[in-house]
Amino acid sequence: MQRLYDFLRRHPTWVDTFWAVVLFGLSGVSVMSVDEAPGHHMGLGGGLAVSAVLCVVVALRRRYPVPMLLLALVTGLLQLVLDIETTVADFAMLVITYTVAMVGARWASRLALAVSLGAATLAQLRWPEVGTSFLGHVAIAVFQTVPFALAWVLGDSMRTRRAYFAQLEERAARLEKEREAQAKVAVAAERARIARELHDVVAHNVSVMVVQADGAAYVLDAAPDQAKKALETISSTGRQALAEMRRLLGVLRTGEHQESGEYVPQPDVEQIDDLIEQCRRSGLPVDFKVEGTPRPLPSGVELTAYRIVQEALTNTRKHGGPNAGASVRLVYFDDGLGLLVEDDGKGAPHELYEEGGADGQGHGLIGMRERVGMVGGTLDAGPRPGGGFRISVLLPLKPAH
Repeated sequence: MQRLYDFLRRHPTWVDTFWAVVLFGLSGVSVMSVDEAPGHHMGLGGGLAVSAVLCVVVALRRRYPVPMLLLALVTGLLQLVLDIETTVADFAMLVITYTVAMVGARWASRLALAVSLGAATLAQLRWPEVGTSFLGHVAIAVFQTVPFALAWVLGDSMRTRRAYFAQLEERAARLEKEREAQAKVAVAAERARIARELHDVVAHNVSVMVVQADGAAYVLDAAPDQAKKALETISSTGRQALAEMRRLLGVLRTGEHQESGEYVPQPDVEQIDDLIEQCRRSGLPVDFKVEGTPRPLPSGVELTAYRIVQEALTNTRKHGGPNAGASVRLVYFDDGLGLLVEDDGKGAPHELYEEGGADGQGHGLIGMRERVGMVGGTLDAGPRPGGGFRISVLLPLKPAH
């Protein structure tokens, strides 16, 4: 039964054709009865021909609504001119009025309404009921007009309903596309964030390990204690790098930061002390000062400040030369957090900083600017007069969540 229902729904013209055949059969009976009635003059052939045309209108109403409306109008005019009285087949005018009001062009819908409202009056004038008063004719015309008006109203309501649901479907499809686009943007942003995190973790810690390994190899025979201390620094730095790598992998697996378990918390401003101490142990002298009153910061600002200092000191260690030193200033303003990182080394060309170092992978100042921009801050960087490099950052402060 369901298969039959689905088939009929996919082939509406077949359903309309079935009802057109039924209507033609009833109309044939009506034509013969009218033709045989006394006082009526309807040719049997003409009545059947008109009925056949109107049944075609019913059969093809959904496939060709506007042409079928025009065909029905022409047929109705021929009935008036040739004096072929109305029969059951004229029910097709009611059906085509409903159909055009629902799916036809607007002009065709208005035409169908106008013609259907006048059809009953014209029929009463052309074929008046014998022995009926004027008021009776008016009442019959009104009574016959009401179904046409209701058919048009119902069809127009269905048009409005279909348009409303079409708008809902279009809106849902548009929202779905927007959600997909937002998801892609979020994925791209998360990938960029993780790429920056990986760069910061690997570049800083590996650079410390390389410096310490070179130093250990240089003093291994002459100063074994210093070599041992360098190896211990390499070990602790490696463990720290592994811990941060586990945190990032945890983000990749779960999609969110984990506050406990095997993953370490993401770095914040308080850990800048540990970062600077690590740099000092690796042989880079760093002067660190905090000005203003420390207070809780948004997590994004905390991480950005830490990573900016980490990247700046990593660049100093990579490009500043063997005798370079650095200074870090952390300043708490009323509405912002200031960072100033300077070094007195020989430095590298400014283009290398912009391009992310000699590897040219775009994780130097470009990565810093992206980080700062994500929290609405500003960054200024460039060579210092007399040598060295200077990075100045201002991060806006908002109440911590």
